[in-house]
Amino acid sequence: MADVVRVLYIDDDAGLGRLMQKALAPRGFVVQHVETGEAGLRLLRDEPFDIIALDHNLTNETGLDVLARLKGAGAPPIVYVTGSEDARVAVAALKAGAVDYVWKDVDGHYRELVGEVIQAALQQERMRREKEEAQREIAQARARAELLLVEVNHRVANSLALIGSIARMQSRAVTDEAAQLALADMQARIAAIATVHRSLYTSADVRTVELDAYLRSLIDELKFATDASIHKIETDVEAGVKVPTDKAVSIGVIVVELVTNACKYAYPKGTSGRIGVFLKRADPHRLRLVVEDDGVGMGGASAPSGSGVGSRIINAMATTLGTSITYDSARRGTCATIDFAI
Repeated sequence: MADVVRVLYIDDDAGLGRLMQKALAPRGFVVQHVETGEAGLRLLRDEPFDIIALDHNLTNETGLDVLARLKGAGAPPIVYVTGSEDARVAVAALKAGAVDYVWKDVDGHYRELVGEVIQAALQQERMRREKEEAQREIAQARARAELLLVEVNHRVANSLALIGSIARMQSRAVTDEAAQLALADMQARIAAIATVHRSLYTSADVRTVELDAYLRSLIDELKFATDASIHKIETDVEAGVKVPTDKAVSIGVIVVELVTNACKYAYPKGTSGRIGVFLKRADPHRLRLVVEDDGVGMGGASAPSGSGVGSRIINAMATTLGTSITYDSARRGTCATIDFAI
């Protein structure tokens, strides 16, 4: 059996109230009639109603006056009934919050039309509530997914930190210098990815990473994983720049490789120098990453002589950013630049 629809009808004519009750009864509507706005408000506080039909011409006031008070009291949908041929009355009622209006003709046909409008308004209200409920469910599901993602990032960061610790232990156990260097490089690469996940599980937005905090944290990690601590590393990263997680990983790995290379090759063994890491907006839609040093340069006595894995990693990460790396051969030392879209 369908739920009973309860209608509050406010009209100062008792006879018209009875006629409205009679006209709407075949539709399964239970109509409660009152003659004043105050009586309607009192009844609304005591009993639940699905919809209100409100007449325009009331004793000592208009339906527009009552409409404002009804909306303030959290009333259900309101259908405005008016005998005025002035369209401004209907427009005013709609602006004040009525869901629809019915013109009150002298022959009484409007009562059937009120029934149809009420049915349409109730259907519209059901759809609105269903939409709000669906939106609430979507928001709750998204919140749950983000919480799970935070937990995943936490676990991944911990797992990567464990792998980094194992690599550090392994590097202490081997005596081959090349193996030690390779394991140190691996620790730095692991740190780049672990720091992203650490940023994500402490962030309110798991979809993006703030580059300023991320790169500063990454440089601190490098000082423990490599011999970067003997050098003066300058960082100048524009504040407030956020990028998607996958781009942050690529940027982090590039910074790790370039800084690690500068630590190993820019300055003669046993000496220290300056290494700069800079990231600024090249324009509103692009970022420019610069890693530089004041060392011997790429053709100097300490030029890279490793396996070339680092260079391949840098080029691969640059490709994921949709760009390539360039080197400034006109200046002292090494200056690597990457421009990429945000």
